[in-house]
Amino acid sequence: MTTSIKRLPRRLPGWAKAVSAVVLVLVVLFAGIRLSVLPGLRDLFGTETHDRSGPALLKSIQDISRYDAASGNFQVVVDLEKDTKYLPDAIRGTRTLYVGAGTVDAYVDLGRVGEDDVTVDEDRTSATLRLPHAALGDPALDTDRSYAVSKQRGLLDRLGDLFSDNPNSEQAVQQLAVRHIRAAAKESELTARAESNTTGMLEGLLGSLGFKEVRVTYGT
Repeated sequence: MTTSIKRLPRRLPGWAKAVSAVVLVLVVLFAGIRLSVLPGLRDLFGTETHDRSGPALLKSIQDISRYDAASGNFQVVVDLEKDTKYLPDAIRGTRTLYVGAGTVDAYVDLGRVGEDDVTVDEDRTSATLRLPHAALGDPALDTDRSYAVSKQRGLLDRLGDLFSDNPNSEQAVQQLAVRHIRAAAKESELTARAESNTTGMLEGLLGSLGFKEVRVTYGT
């Protein structure tokens, strides 16, 4: 008569258990800090910010001959959604609602004015100036007045943020906001206002120099 012997389960060594426990604790703490599911962890493991940047270096100097004659303030609400084929939004996908605020300047480039574009009569009482049309500068996004209203992310995107160096990046919505602000500035009357303001400035300047009649025109 034989008796079967049950094979006992192999036990982990003590050092392996200790390492596993430490790794588990670190994972829980890391996830708790990132997801804010454990209250008080952010205060316990608070971070300090140290600015160790070097001094700014002057790379070049460029003379500016343009006259900034008008500036427009714009605000746009960006609704950016990114989906993945064959996966529901709850698993993979993002949607960000972002309010972008910025300014666009309109200017007249006086450096393009040549000798043939300025005519003065013999008595120096009348002057005619031909200037280039006003142009728009690059939009400047004001990060202090721009903010994200809401962010929706799928499960895989949330997990990816845990190991990302730049989680929840807003670069895409910021670029889209700048694009919309540039388009709005082109459709506005900003360049017309810049030309009107430039004309008023030149009339006042030349009038103070003794010119009684000042005529300003704009062309290409």
